[in-house]
Parts: sequence; structure tokens; C-alpha cells
Amino acid sequence: MTQLSESIQNADWKTEKHVPVIECPDSVNANQFFEVAVTVGKTVSHPNTTEHHIRWIKLLFIAEGEKTVYEMGNIDFAAHGESAKGANQGPAYANPAAKIFIKISKSGTLQALSFCNIHGLWESSKVIKVT
Repeated sequence: MTQLSESIQNADWKTEKHVPVIECPDSVNANQFFEVAVTVGKTVSHPNTTEHHIRWIKLLFIAEGEKTVYEMGNIDFAAHGESAKGANQGPAYANPAAKIFIKISKSGTLQALSFCNIHGLWESSKVIKVT
């Protein structure tokens, strides 16, 4: 039986277009909201077509010393050029990038997962300290 963790891929986001990038401060104040940006295709653009696109990004948090995973945000990208005229003929496209505001009380790790409709699940993480 295959475990989900065996299907999640990772790489350096500077060279791999599928890896979600987490941008936020390295250190934050406890219980104060701060901005987190998550993007796929930061330096190497990911296609955004009906046939090949990023469907969603999830932002998770795991507090230091704990096992519980907290889902901080789930962003769906639903427009990829579809239309009654055919693939990539539509007037609307969603870019796989978002900003959310979160607060945490403990240091831990932010984890981002992205899903490409062709190449599957990709992950990245960023350690964040609470002062």
C-alpha cells in the first residue's frame, strides 16, 4: 500500500515550477496577525491552461513539539481559460498565488502543499519563530 507521504514531491522552488513558495517574516510576535504569501511559479512560471494548471494550495502549521497539523488556509484556483468555445478560449484565469493573515502563539513550521492537475502534489516548508 502506498502512503500519501510517498506521493508528495519537493525540490528547490528556484528551479522547479511546481513547488509552493512561502513568504513571511522569519520571526513574529506571539498572537499578532502577520501576512503569509504563498505562490507557485515564483521564478519559473507554471502553465495556467485548461490542460495544465495548479488547482489548489494549502497552508498548514505544525507547532514545535506537537503532532497536530492546523490548516491555516485552502486556496482553490478554479478558472484556467475554460469556456464553451473550447479549452483556453475563456476570458478568465486564476494565478496560483494568495496572501492570508494568520497568528500563532508558538514557534513551529509552516507547510505549503500545492496540487498540479498533471504532476501531482508538491510541498515546501518554512520554520517560523515566535518572540
